[in-house]
Amino acid sequence: MRITAAYEGVVPISSAIRNAWIDFTSMDCSVLALVSDVIRDGKPVVGYGFNSNGRYSAGEILRRRILPRLLDASPGSLLDESGSLDPARAWQLMMRNEKPGGHGERSVAVGVVDMALFDLAAKIAGQPLYRYLSDRYGDGDPDESVFVYAAGGYYAPGKGLRDLQDEMRGFLDQGYRVVKMKIGGAPLAEDLQRIEAVLQVLGGDGSRLAVDVNGRFDLPTALEYGRAIEPYGLFWYEEVGDPLDYRLNATLAEHYRGPLATGENLFSLPDTRNLIRYGGLRPDRDVIQVDPALSYGLVEYLRIQDMLREHGWSSRRCIPHGGHQFSLHIAAALKLGGNESYPGEFQPTGGFADDAVVRDSAVRLSDEPGIGLEGKQAFYEVLRQLHA
Repeated sequence: MRITAAYEGVVPISSAIRNAWIDFTSMDCSVLALVSDVIRDGKPVVGYGFNSNGRYSAGEILRRRILPRLLDASPGSLLDESGSLDPARAWQLMMRNEKPGGHGERSVAVGVVDMALFDLAAKIAGQPLYRYLSDRYGDGDPDESVFVYAAGGYYAPGKGLRDLQDEMRGFLDQGYRVVKMKIGGAPLAEDLQRIEAVLQVLGGDGSRLAVDVNGRFDLPTALEYGRAIEPYGLFWYEEVGDPLDYRLNATLAEHYRGPLATGENLFSLPDTRNLIRYGGLRPDRDVIQVDPALSYGLVEYLRIQDMLREHGWSSRRCIPHGGHQFSLHIAAALKLGGNESYPGEFQPTGGFADDAVVRDSAVRLSDEPGIGLEGKQAFYEVLRQLHA
């Protein structure tokens, strides 16, 4: 088996929405097709990858460094002892001559290729990705369904309380029981009105509502908001300060009794290990949100899982950011606590297969080989055009 070609492109996922830190009016995404010399039904098997929302396309790094190393590798160097494609060996080749640290957008570029490699490997094996991963990295008995929550509640021009409530009702109508909204982009009093408006839709049950600050707060503001929202008993209070401000997170954990969630903007094993060492997170209630697609891919994410186990963390305390099919398969295979979902945003990349059905905030995985992006028709058309 060898990779015969790599086709990289960019797709817009822009929107007028904003969180407490950025708007998404110019957001885009790298997409990738890796073509192999394996032929099925008269066509070469192709693996697809892309990066999660919130980070811009990484085409320059892909074109100048990561993809040339992959394509220049001798075919045997990408294979394991049985002659099958081994994404972990490919990862080592992609990271050749890269110094430690400076993870940033490099981790995004590697993550795009890593996703495509795992999609390709599972397709060649004739397995859906979650079963392929469970057999090789899990216990061989993957979860058949995955908990998902609906992320939304963004700020947008002209969006009032009634609009916010209608959005959340729409999520409930689609089968979600837990929803998430943004805070920190308005004064505290206004955000509390927004929270209480959503709680009305949820019948007053704060345990079904998560709030997300997107790293906006300094410590005094984090504590002020924490005191104000703690009585609601929320599902979690997310990414309250800068992702690398571990002391802020540790201090907040001393004062806020409810669950905290963070990690979506940590892109490596060392950064996540520092969060566990110094961030004050509590393994009995807090949540790690590292997104495999942004953090050097599944190869690095598996190392992160090993580290978490060594520190006494259950995989069930991990719920990846991103709301896409790649992390959905990973959640089922590694028995994570769930996966984010974007029912209405960041199209065409966001969300799951077109025929996916959410029941009681859980979704089952299909048995289509690989990630199954072919089952997301609008996105598949974009991917297919890369190598048409």
